[in-house]
Amino acid sequence: MKKLIFNNLGLKIASVLLAIVLWIFVTSRGQSEISIEVPLEFKNIPQGLEIVNYSVKTVSLNIRGQERLLKNIKPSDIRPYVDLSRARKGESIHYINKEDIKVPPSITVTNVNPTSIKVIAEEAISKNVKVIPVITGEPSRGYYVKSVEVIPQYIKINGIRSEVLKIGTVKTEPYDITGMSDSFTQDLKIDLTGRNIKPEPREVTLKVIISER
Repeated sequence: MKKLIFNNLGLKIASVLLAIVLWIFVTSRGQSEISIEVPLEFKNIPQGLEIVNYSVKTVSLNIRGQERLLKNIKPSDIRPYVDLSRARKGESIHYINKEDIKVPPSITVTNVNPTSIKVIAEEAISKNVKVIPVITGEPSRGYYVKSVEVIPQYIKINGIRSEVLKIGTVKTEPYDITGMSDSFTQDLKIDLTGRNIKPEPREVTLKVIISER
């Protein structure tokens, strides 16, 4: 048995090495590597916190795979996540791991830059505020606005504590009634200009009664 194992040992070793080289050649044939820049996404943000700022918006990745696959790949096909489960109020550093980057099958991430991100979080709160309807212009001659109603009259706003506490009321986007003579109802969005809040609901119903003088 021993004699059989060591018989033509050099030839057997050479055959194994040749097989390995051929395997590497076959598997790497048509392989290529490219660099691509994609936007970062956050996951597992702790309840009661909201991200107000972060040091980088995009990440540069080196990805490897078949040339035919890389040729058609788009930034939207790749989703790098930053796990914020350990985020806290204030400033914290979080790492961008290869394992948290979703890529298509047969594509491998070989390099990530940067490898970390600085995140600033603040306490998130919500409260109810009154909705002020905004109309502009005047109805047709001989008509006047008898009443203006918005439904619902109060909505909930969500956002960082420092921002939400400054807000007492919100307004609708303006609606022009110039030349109108009929009553109407209209869905309007909440005007968020200059405000970093999320309203619930995002739209309200404006009800205007126009009467003849």
